[in-house]
Amino acid sequence: MAARHAVRADGERGLHPEVVRAVCEAGFARHFVPGRWGGVQGTFSELVGAVAGLGEGCASAAWCAALWAAHGRFAACLPVAGQRELWGRGPDVCIAAGVMPPAGGAVPVGGGWRLEGEWECVSGAGQADWLLLAARDVCGAGRPARVFLVPREQVAVRDVWHSTGLRGTGSDTVVVAAAVVPAHRTFPLALVVEGATGPGRARCHSVPAHMGGGLLFAAPVLGCARRALEAWSVWACAPGAAAPVRVQASVRETLARSSAEIDAAALLLERAALRADTAVVCEAAVARNRRDAAFAADLLVSAVERLFRTGGRHARTDSGCLQRCWRDVHTAAAHGVLRMEAAADAYASVAGA
Repeated sequence: MAARHAVRADGERGLHPEVVRAVCEAGFARHFVPGRWGGVQGTFSELVGAVAGLGEGCASAAWCAALWAAHGRFAACLPVAGQRELWGRGPDVCIAAGVMPPAGGAVPVGGGWRLEGEWECVSGAGQADWLLLAARDVCGAGRPARVFLVPREQVAVRDVWHSTGLRGTGSDTVVVAAAVVPAHRTFPLALVVEGATGPGRARCHSVPAHMGGGLLFAAPVLGCARRALEAWSVWACAPGAAAPVRVQASVRETLARSSAEIDAAALLLERAALRADTAVVCEAAVARNRRDAAFAADLLVSAVERLFRTGGRHARTDSGCLQRCWRDVHTAAAHGVLRMEAAADAYASVAGA
């Protein structure tokens, strides 16, 4: 389904409604939803594999699917009354988010908060049922950040996403003029950053944001790189004695190196996902996952860049699959959570621990 609509999503800068519906029906939105509301409380390993598979069809669909799943994990930090309002009728709810960094401002009012502000790059905002938006408590000491759950009808979506890649994610700007959010629909951002631990909490809800976040951003890149390799191979390994892979040593080397880099990235992400699912949560484990996700993204960019450079003139046409994959991989890997600089700083601080 996603693959059939991939070209259209890229051109129209948004996912087709059929794809959005299929993503929800496949269980992405419910993956991390608490079991009490009919959710799966699933693992990172399962999700990384499923997102990568979807990314082979459409990177934008995989990106949104990963985020809708991740935001269900964040929303599990809400008070029970807020969770009931969100999932009381079922767990298949698409939640978009503008969480890091906090962008708006909130003021306490009777029984809740008054929220206003603008949040950029909110992927899937136009298709979401609810949004999680982080804002500073402008009256609190130190301006602590909180996350607010807001229904789609209380926000405006400004159509500004004209990106090089991941065009179908519709990562537009969300604007809230002045919404009153009841107290049961908000929680401290620290619960997401540090992981919401405590009695009755599932493992997936107690994992700090940086231990799982990079994995879910890298998984669409993995799927997209696999698709790029497949598209490149159609050209390079075409039937006939004159196929480039048969007559050019450089093309054979491209095949070997890029396929190996993609496989290596997959192994890194699988190991990191298993760590998020089972390892003792500590600063060192979080840092290793940040390092592995960022390095996996670097490997995937290198693999696809090499494929694109040697992919023949068809790789550079507007309608070429390899060209779209090249744009999507570079755009996704540029996300802050996949940048090696911050990951390296975090890892260096615990090296040898």
